[in-house]
Amino acid sequence: MADLPAKANGFIDWYLAVVEAANLTDKRYGVKGMNVWTPYGFLARRALDAVMVREIEATGSHPVEFPALIPQTEFQKEAEHIKGFTTQVYWVTRGGATELDVPLVLRPTSETAMYPIFHLWIRSHRDLPLNVYQIVNTFRYETKTTRPFLRVREIHFFEEHTCQSGDDQATARVASNLGAFRRMAEALAVPYVALRRPDWDKFPGAFYSIALDIPVGEARTLQIGTIHHYRENFSRPYEIEYETPDGGKAFVHQTTFGLSERLLGAVVAVHGDDRGAVFPPSVAPYQVVIVPISGKGGNLPAQFAERLGKRLRDRGLRVHVDTSEDRPGAKYYRWEIAGVPLRLEIGPREAEAGTATAVDRLGHRSVIGPADLETEVERTLEGFRGALFEKALSAFRGAFEVATHLDQLRDSTKVRVLAWCGQEACGHQIEKAIDGALLGLPEEELPIPLGDPGPCIGCSSTAGTRWALASRPL
Repeated sequence: MADLPAKANGFIDWYLAVVEAANLTDKRYGVKGMNVWTPYGFLARRALDAVMVREIEATGSHPVEFPALIPQTEFQKEAEHIKGFTTQVYWVTRGGATELDVPLVLRPTSETAMYPIFHLWIRSHRDLPLNVYQIVNTFRYETKTTRPFLRVREIHFFEEHTCQSGDDQATARVASNLGAFRRMAEALAVPYVALRRPDWDKFPGAFYSIALDIPVGEARTLQIGTIHHYRENFSRPYEIEYETPDGGKAFVHQTTFGLSERLLGAVVAVHGDDRGAVFPPSVAPYQVVIVPISGKGGNLPAQFAERLGKRLRDRGLRVHVDTSEDRPGAKYYRWEIAGVPLRLEIGPREAEAGTATAVDRLGHRSVIGPADLETEVERTLEGFRGALFEKALSAFRGAFEVATHLDQLRDSTKVRVLAWCGQEACGHQIEKAIDGALLGLPEEELPIPLGDPGPCIGCSSTAGTRWALASRPL
């Protein structure tokens, strides 16, 4: 049994070891950064997709799917957007043996694919709002070191694109997206911060960008999602306009909301420990693993385990009954590394009594049953999710440090919380001091106690000063 590196001694080495030991992906494919989804990893991805779909559809968004290839003529209509993707695009220049008249872009994101069609779909104010999403693969030529889920070249991507009748409606959609993500994060038991990025770090073509970040140790953060408000920056070049109620013409205001497989990496990063992955029930490939232990009970434990597995599946739970020939200890070790939330051990005594010994991934042990085993399993899983969130929240709060002087920024091992006046010159001074990034201004209240921010850490001005966060992004 291979030992995993200690999480406290280096996040990346630990993370890569856990992803491999849990068999979530196979990076041995012949194209760097394009990894294979293993059966176990695919089940986790499918469960994650279900969480995203449930919460975004609850806000009135509808599924679509657009082609992966984008004509160069459409891709180049928004100059600032294109400038941001210049070095990341895959080009298709031939179809078979024929040179294409118009080169095609392999979708890095879908603004330039969707918006020519939005121009055709939207004619009147009655066509608004338009809120649609898709879950597709996007492709970016990542030149940095690739890492499973966190930095890849073929990205499993959720993206919502909306058209609204004005700035107020678009701002309300941004707020709706923040609410949807708050519920997603609650299901994943993942604490995070929502930060409005500085203007020099916003998405190409956006009026403003809100990033969703988590701390991952060593004064570093991981961006796990983004929400963008475009105003008319895309609707003008793509001529997405509508007839207003008074008979006039107006351009729509647009927003987008993007999440990716990086969110699965975030689950591993936040909850995993020195014994392997830890999955919250919402995205666990198997929420329950049942291990029958024969002993002197003959086939009775295995028979009871199969019946219990069926009962739990009938309640909608994802269940695996481990009937392999491995010894019980080897099974426990395997499913612990894989991060299964709840293990049910069925020996001869449990099988005769109609009970099960329940052990959750945090090590809490109890005997459940015989009455209403299904309800007790569901209750145990929910209790595990709550305990997992409290554990993650405690670590999250300890990941931040308030800095009041520039010299405090250099050697800290935590994400810095600091006062910033909002001026770009001071922002770059802060970034130079930490050799990292000023992440931006909190869009929501930080889950750590803070008083008045005081003067700007860069220029000592008090005008417009607010709390900001700075780190070395992963």
